[in-house]
Amino acid sequence: MGDWAVTGRKAPHFTLPADDGTKLKLSTLRGSPVVLYFYPRDDTPGCTREACAFRDRKAELAGLGAKVLGVSTDGAESHQKFREKYELNFPLLVDAEHKVAEKYGAWREKVRFGKKSMGIQRSTFLIDADGVLRKVWKSVQVDGHDQQVLEALKRPC
Repeated sequence: MGDWAVTGRKAPHFTLPADDGTKLKLSTLRGSPVVLYFYPRDDTPGCTREACAFRDRKAELAGLGAKVLGVSTDGAESHQKFREKYELNFPLLVDAEHKVAEKYGAWREKVRFGKKSMGIQRSTFLIDADGVLRKVWKSVQVDGHDQQVLEALKRPC
């Protein structure tokens, strides 16, 4: 479990496989703001609501120049099914060994029904067009989060 990534610093670099079999490097998105969100599991209630909220805001996000990337430890096949089932319009990235989640601080100890385990804590990172981390949302509450992200994108840095 690492510390949370710090705002005002360069966002931790990564290259991860995407649901379509390609590899995505964060550095290739320079010039555009990036909404990088970590979620626990494909096709679960909260994760589905969050993904669909970002899907439904595609035009507004694109109008602000933003690219959305979803990240979980699920595999490419699971991501493909999830993306197709809900017609998601952004890449889902595979962080099977949770190395990127650790870099950003999203890999945390969780307690469920009194049992401790490690897993992804729902969190979002707003990275500006220069690759600098501008905003971190820890322990995201799904409902209304898409609006919070849009408002943050509209604010000058």
